[in-house]
Amino acid sequence: MGIQSALTYLAGFGNEHETEAVTGALPIGQFNPQQHPLGLYTEQFSSTAFTCPRAKNRRSWFYRIRPSVLQSEFKPLPTSSPINQRISTSPDSNAYNTPNPLRWNPFDKPEANSDFIEGMTTLVTNGNARLQTGIGIHLYHANQSMTQRYFYNADGELLIVPQQGEMLFYTECGVIAVSPGEIIVIPRGIKFRVDLIDKNANGYICENYGSAFELPERGPIGANGLANSRDFYYPKAHYEDTDEKGELFCKFSGELFHAEIDHSPLNVVAWVGNSSPYKYDLANFNTINSVSYDHTDPSIFTVLTSPSNTTGVANVDFVIFPPRWSVTEKTFRPPWYHRNIMSEFMGLVRGTYDAKEKGFVPGAASLHNCMTAHGPDSDAFETACNKKLIPEKIENTLAFMFESCYAMQPTKLAMHSKHLQKDYQTCWSKLSKNFSEKDSKTSSSSSRAGKSS
Repeated sequence: MGIQSALTYLAGFGNEHETEAVTGALPIGQFNPQQHPLGLYTEQFSSTAFTCPRAKNRRSWFYRIRPSVLQSEFKPLPTSSPINQRISTSPDSNAYNTPNPLRWNPFDKPEANSDFIEGMTTLVTNGNARLQTGIGIHLYHANQSMTQRYFYNADGELLIVPQQGEMLFYTECGVIAVSPGEIIVIPRGIKFRVDLIDKNANGYICENYGSAFELPERGPIGANGLANSRDFYYPKAHYEDTDEKGELFCKFSGELFHAEIDHSPLNVVAWVGNSSPYKYDLANFNTINSVSYDHTDPSIFTVLTSPSNTTGVANVDFVIFPPRWSVTEKTFRPPWYHRNIMSEFMGLVRGTYDAKEKGFVPGAASLHNCMTAHGPDSDAFETACNKKLIPEKIENTLAFMFESCYAMQPTKLAMHSKHLQKDYQTCWSKLSKNFSEKDSKTSSSSSRAGKSS
């Protein structure tokens, strides 16, 4: 089957999709026939509980050449394995608790051969993967494709934000091409491999231990705006029928395992359902913002959310700050100085971020934990206070945030990395005391006089 036909997508977030790579592979009338007309095996894939409410229930039926049970026994990867040295899962006994603001420069490209899985490095975690709460946030750096190697994650779904390099994700449901400026989400348990189109690829990964990502409610915004369901794309069925030996990796309960296989596990000829990998082009996000005064809360930029058990509080939100118009009047336009109950991990895909124009570059990362004070650096503050407030287009930028209700713990590797900026706190050091009691009294008197008149 040619790759071009494999790159045909089915649109619509959360919709029930049906797709077959061979005519007649999808049964008609019932999901699990006694005998499949083409001799395929029926397998149900459920990424939510069976009894989850219909609106949140995620499951697909796969019709495959071989069932997933055909593999050798899983064996733990040695703890000395380089992959095990870089990947962490919460709870992590070696992780750090810190209220300090942290920022990392971009990590180096690997010198040795490194595929997508080998190139993962964990920066922070929170919650508990075994209890299906919280997240892990990783960087990835790859310089080669995954050859006869496959992976699935039993601990959580993966939201992948490329920063450099185009990639092809070969999954059980089909093939998805992803470039910087797009995202791909792979459900918990889906098997895949990654081929590089460019020589190198790097970016960010949110491993979501909690409930699956969904579109946020719009509330008073109404029927339109933010991310629209129709702009999410699911792959058309594409299968591999090979008898070559390979290796299947699994991340389960915070540990990595591997097993031998004698065929490709990406052998699904047809599938029907709503649990599948999907992609989204962030350029399609319909930005909502203030057109009068004040800077809106960052929640208005939420693309996807993973709810917690508390209504209105996210296990994790995926928020973006894309190109947009800034038109507010009599307003300090960048984010104000703030402390809040959520913990914020930020990354930058391209350009500059308006609150941190220096020191925060594409491929970098920052962490501001629960109640940790943060906001614009000294230069951004001075510029925003003194610039002429005319409508302006914020261009050449794409920043994002993983925001969680659980405090994030940096890993031991992240805290001891040479890329951790030791002087991050000094970006606010030039903020001076501007208050004058005399000016305050004059201003107050003028205000009262104005009211009296």
